[in-house]
Amino acid sequence: MESSERGQIIIERLRQAERVTVAELAAATSCSEMTIRRDLDQLAEQGVLRRVRGGAVSFLRGQSAPFSLRERDSVEVKRRLATEVESLIADGESVILDSGSTTREVARRLAERRVTAIPLDMHAANVLANAAEVDLLLPGGRAKPGELSFVGHLTETSLRALRVDTTVLGVCGLSAERGLTAHDLEEVPIKNAAADAAQRVIAVCHGAKFARTGLGFVCPVTSLDVVVTDRSAPTEMLAELEAAGVEVRVV
Repeated sequence: MESSERGQIIIERLRQAERVTVAELAAATSCSEMTIRRDLDQLAEQGVLRRVRGGAVSFLRGQSAPFSLRERDSVEVKRRLATEVESLIADGESVILDSGSTTREVARRLAERRVTAIPLDMHAANVLANAAEVDLLLPGGRAKPGELSFVGHLTETSLRALRVDTTVLGVCGLSAERGLTAHDLEEVPIKNAAADAAQRVIAVCHGAKFARTGLGFVCPVTSLDVVVTDRSAPTEMLAELEAAGVEVRVV
């Protein structure tokens, strides 16, 4: 098992129990306790957890994993999702790209396209910076350390002044009942403004996000036009989205 896979298992265990032991993680991953200790030390350096005798306790209650971990998780799934999203965007469109590791994959595919792109983090902005056909607009605001997502009054005001063809939103949690949610409250008004600015809103997410709910409410599912997800998404929840009038694409 690769270190990124072990990291995700550790994070999910911490979300469920808030405290884990080296022994139980070694059993869950079929790895040695020495390997698990190294993994825990690395996650502690990234601010995910605090090491304690025999294990670790979580810093992630109600939070996303750091970008440095998320970008290594489910890479092939994110590439499939990004390819599907890119197929929905026509040349000449103006597109707001939400912050996140999945939307960065979308940015990589749009780098060869003739579009106007407004990325909401520096990761996607760097991908698009030298794209010859892309008209790159940056919304300003404060770039959060680590995440490098744009937040604050300047970002929100910039987005409120725009009218674009499409916004591509990342997802922390999604359900027909609770809508689209985010863990980081600073990002909620930014996502909301990005959705309000667009004629069409595409939400893109891994199937696991349907089992989660973030602290901050962004918008109801009726504000979404399309949801792009993968085959791990629960079919009953996808049916609920379709019943609410949302187009669902599974890749």
